[in-house]
Amino acid sequence: MSAPPDREDILAMLASLHGRPAQDVPELIESMELAWLVHQVEQRYGVRMELDSGQYGRMTTVSGAADVLREVIGMPDEHFRD
Repeated sequence: MSAPPDREDILAMLASLHGRPAQDVPELIESMELAWLVHQVEQRYGVRMELDSGQYGRMTTVSGAADVLREVIGMPDEHFRD
């Protein structure tokens, strides 16, 4: 499995959602952006993630999303679904 997305990867994915430069992406992630980010990660990494409400709650910032994705993608299969 590839290394999980880092902060720069997440900024680039969020920037592409609205067609703006990565440096213009705010730290806070809105719910629609979060759903889109999870979908992008699933597509790029070829996984289907199973996140719990606590993990989603921690993904309200770019830094939090990077932390959760690093944990989940680096963990065994319990966070993935078929």
